Formats: sequence, structure tokens, C-alpha cells
Amino acid sequence: MPNLLAKAKPEMAYAKFGLYGEAGSGKTFTSSKIAIGLHNFTKATKPVAFLDTETGSDFVIPLFKKEKVELTTAKSRAFADLLTVLDEAEKSCSILIIDSITHFWNELIDSYQKKHNLNRITLRHWMPLKAMWREFTDRYVNSKLHVIMCGRAGYIWDDVEDEEGVKELKKVGTKMKAEVETGYEPSLLIEMVKVRLSAQAGSGWSHRAWVIKDRFDIIDGQPFDNPGFESFLPHVQLLNLGGKHKALEPDRDSQRLFTNDNLGERKYKKREQLLEKIKNEIYLLYPGQDGDSKKARLELMKSTFGTHSWNEITDKQNDMLQVGLDEIEKLNGKEIQNVTT
Repeated sequence: MPNLLAKAKPEMAYAKFGLYGEAGSGKTFTSSKIAIGLHNFTKATKPVAFLDTETGSDFVIPLFKKEKVELTTAKSRAFADLLTVLDEAEKSCSILIIDSITHFWNELIDSYQKKHNLNRITLRHWMPLKAMWREFTDRYVNSKLHVIMCGRAGYIWDDVEDEEGVKELKKVGTKMKAEVETGYEPSLLIEMVKVRLSAQAGSGWSHRAWVIKDRFDIIDGQPFDNPGFESFLPHVQLLNLGGKHKALEPDRDSQRLFTNDNLGERKYKKREQLLEKIKNEIYLLYPGQDGDSKKARLELMKSTFGTHSWNEITDKQNDMLQVGLDEIEKLNGKEIQNVTT
């Protein structure tokens, strides 16, 4: 077994930014200014890539031309294209802007529903969706590429209790509107808001950036009006720019803990087998769909397991399930059959 612990050193060599906000808050323009500033600061020679779901890239072309930074674009909302562009950009570009990540999450859900002919997503569907989404987040963090991920703003709701003790569902915060854990991935997370400079008519507006999370804790919690790359330079300067990038160990997993003879896995399989046999034996005794048969099945469950709730039966230990199965099999004549054979 190799030693996993080693002396700490900076190993995040690429910026992983996240910006979110409502329409008109300045996400696209600010992310473009950050990309241009980062391109110049790192003396990059490869172009900036813009994966566009909202046609916003059209309107920042003049900005990139003015700064003489080459811009390449792709326009799609397909999650499959998100993975493809991320891989392409890592090979041929220096920086990738994704605007907006919200569309890719929505498209992934829509495609899953269409593929499986579903009218709605239930609890059991979220596991494969989240597993597929992790294909993106793992690449986002581990890619040897500066990535600026933009998303729409969503609301955080919670039960808030007033002075009289009455609870009411209220908005208590904001987040990036995508898969719920997406906002945890960036090392620098920024909320963009459009604010009026004063209460006076005609006072004008400002695009304000609030640093929601700075993992270096250098500019955490600070606001910047009409920000550019320089606003976030303190965070960038602490990255291991030009060095070896190591975010996580993507090849390490825990499969070795789940061998074929794993005790926990065997118990789970045994439980499934017992429950299937119990259900089948009950229906062999009372196969009808009339009221008397249904009542007889419930009474048998009650007399055998102490409950007529199937959910409660599934919570019982394997040894109790086996005892109950043995009793029901006796009623079906299985004990006599086993003896004679």
C-alpha cells in the first residue's frame, strides 16, 4: 500500500472560476474581461474558447478583437457537446468560457426523460443523472485548462420561523442554477448583481461582483463594481501557474472494497432473494385478485411477520425473513416436498 500523505505544496495550476447571476447582471461581459486579462497575464499563445448557449459570444467579439486575443466559439446546449468541447479546448486553447452551465444541466435532464419516455423525474432517476454530471465536474476540476463557468442564479428556500413560531417557506439565499453541487467546484465563486448607484432618478447602474467563495481567503466576501481581471488577480497569483496541475487523483477509487465475496454485498443479495421468495410464496397460496384473496394475503403477512406493511417487512433482518419464509413454505407443503425428495 503506497503512502498517500506528502508534504503540502500548491498544485492547482489552472484557474477554475464560477460566475452566476440573473439576466443583465454582467456575467458574459465580466467573464470575457477575466479571460482576456488572464490570457495576457499568463502570456498565453493559444486562443480563448467560448462555449455559448445564449448567443452571448457574438456581442463580445469586438472586445476580444480590440485586445487582439483570438476567440473560438461553439454554440450548443447539448451536454454531450459540453464534454467534447472541454476535451477539445484542453488540447487547443488556453481558456474556456462556458455560458451558461444551467442550459447543459437542463438539457441533460430533458434528454434523459426523452430517452426513457418519462413524464417526470423521480428519486430513483437522479442517481444516473448525477453520475453522468460528475463526468463534467471531474473534468472541469482536473483539466489542464483555465475554465470560467457561468450560470444563471437560482434561489435557496427554507422554512423560516417568525416571532409567533409560525414557519413559512422563504428565499434565504442564492446559488448557481445547475446540479446542486456544481457551485462547490470552482475555487473562486462570484455572484453578479445589477445595482442602482443611488436612489436618485437617472443615477445609473453598476454590475457588482460579490466574491461568494475564495478558497485562498484573500478576497472572500469582497464586492467589486464593474470588475475586470485585476479585481480577481490576488486569487490568480496564488495559483501554481505554469506548474504541474494536480487537483485530484482521478484514477483512484474504492472498487477493491467491493469484491464478489464482500460480506455486505452478499447480505444485500440474500435479502433481495428472500423478499422475492416470500412474495412469490404468498401469491402461490392466495393467487386471486378478489377481495378475499387480498385480505388473506394481508392476514398471512400479519400473522407471520407481525405487520401487513410490505415496507416494514423489507426492513427486517435476513434471519427474521428466513424464519418467515420457512413458515409460509410449510403452508405450501414445501417442507413435506423437501423431505420426500
